[in-house]
Amino acid sequence: MDWLLLISAGLMEIIGVIGLKRVAQNNNWKNNLILIGGFVMSFRLLVRAMETIPLATAYAVWTGVGTVGAAIVGMIFFKESKGWLRLGCILGVILSVIGLKVIG
Repeated sequence: MDWLLLISAGLMEIIGVIGLKRVAQNNNWKNNLILIGGFVMSFRLLVRAMETIPLATAYAVWTGVGTVGAAIVGMIFFKESKGWLRLGCILGVILSVIGLKVIG
């Protein structure tokens, strides 16, 4: 259950980052609500997950999910680079997060 909370926290971080990008493009109440709501929910879920998951593992998975998700969202919706080197780095983050899960 705590791993589901942790993955959900990472997904909510992606929502917060989308809100951050949208605020940078158009600072209005709706975009600020997405930003604040995404990050508040992300932190709440992360706190709950960290009750049983070790700090280093939880933080690495949370940031990994957020980083990979934000990069993918950026490529799909904000026309950011889709170069092979960037995709390779995303794969490296994914493999690192899986490694931490397996080890710890």
